[in-house]
Amino acid sequence: MPFQNDHIDKNIPVPMYYQLKTIILEAIRDERFKPGDVIPTEAEFSEMFGISRTTIRQAIGELVMEGYLYRVKSKGTFVAQPKVQQAFISRIQASHELVREQNMVPTTRVLMLAMERASREAAAALQMKEHAQAVKLVRLRYVDEEPILISESYLPLPLCKAALETDMEHCGLYEFLDKAAETQAVRSVRSLTAIAAGKYEADMMRIERGAPVQMTKSISYNAQGVPVEFTVSKFRGDRNEFVVELNI
Repeated sequence: MPFQNDHIDKNIPVPMYYQLKTIILEAIRDERFKPGDVIPTEAEFSEMFGISRTTIRQAIGELVMEGYLYRVKSKGTFVAQPKVQQAFISRIQASHELVREQNMVPTTRVLMLAMERASREAAAALQMKEHAQAVKLVRLRYVDEEPILISESYLPLPLCKAALETDMEHCGLYEFLDKAAETQAVRSVRSLTAIAAGKYEADMMRIERGAPVQMTKSISYNAQGVPVEFTVSKFRGDRNEFVVELNI
């Protein structure tokens, strides 16, 4: 029994649903439950811990919302695949390299690669005149054949014109930028914001409208302080978690 050593303390101020949520989450992290395993039913949890189904439903509902569990109608609640850990905020590194480090398989689908007028935000980030021409690259990124993020990048001309002739489905953006000293990114400024998925994000990443999405904005600079990339990426909230390492 995966929960034979667990119990819920009804005499402490910690809500019972939160105690159950923690117990289930620890069982997943300890691999007592593996991806694809079905967890006990509400009735079984109620019998195990002596708590109401309403309490159980709240705990499980939050774990489903956070992407640790998923429901299949008429079949039950199952353990989801582990989240992809993103060190994107703290490291300048191609995302496919980070994914491979976690023994997952990354793939990329290029939705757009063309010369186009930069948006006002991109032009400001790249220190270009408003509506100046830039290379626009839009990609849908997959992990183990599941779409997990959409990225829209602008690269300055003429520094990055060669991107138009590059197979960007098999060449990562930072891999491309590293090919020349004048475009190699040595510093990046990034922000992270939580948003709700719109119709476009929902359709592309196979999620519901309104589902949580983590949006990052990135401006990268070469050794001379010249901006070489502006990217807006939108990550599925249920399949990604961001890890930041701090040295004190």
